[in-house]
Amino acid sequence: MRVVAVILGTLIGAVVALLGLLVAGMRWQVNPVVNAVRRMNRSVTNPRVMRTAGTEGTQTSVIEHVGRKSGKTYETPVDIIETTTRLLIALPYGVRTDWLRNVLDAGSATVLHSGERIPVDRPAVVATADVAELIPARTLRTLRLFGVSQCLSLEKS
Repeated sequence: MRVVAVILGTLIGAVVALLGLLVAGMRWQVNPVVNAVRRMNRSVTNPRVMRTAGTEGTQTSVIEHVGRKSGKTYETPVDIIETTTRLLIALPYGVRTDWLRNVLDAGSATVLHSGERIPVDRPAVVATADVAELIPARTLRTLRLFGVSQCLSLEKS
């Protein structure tokens, strides 16, 4: 029984250490950690989330954007913070993501949120601190934990 407790304790310790590395890596934008999380989300999480993203009753929305080079339309799952006049999207991976660059370059996009298509324009990257009063307290705590210092602000058309 004691051996099982030691093994279990070691496994729990390893999981806690791994989670700590993940949070620290995302918080300080350590490229290997950020890239590993992005790859996992792109290949595992996003395809599952896209099954229901943008529909009523789901937390995740979809931003439709046009590729800068390809001209193709792409869909990316995002979490939206909605205000009366704009939508905010936290940028945990920073400003170098393709979808963000596509939206900034085009100057507009469409967001599918709770079953509604919302045209948006005037995209601007803003400091999370500058829009903190618009972000629910629980979400803001999570953004601070992961060191998310920027959001995309989109005006509803």
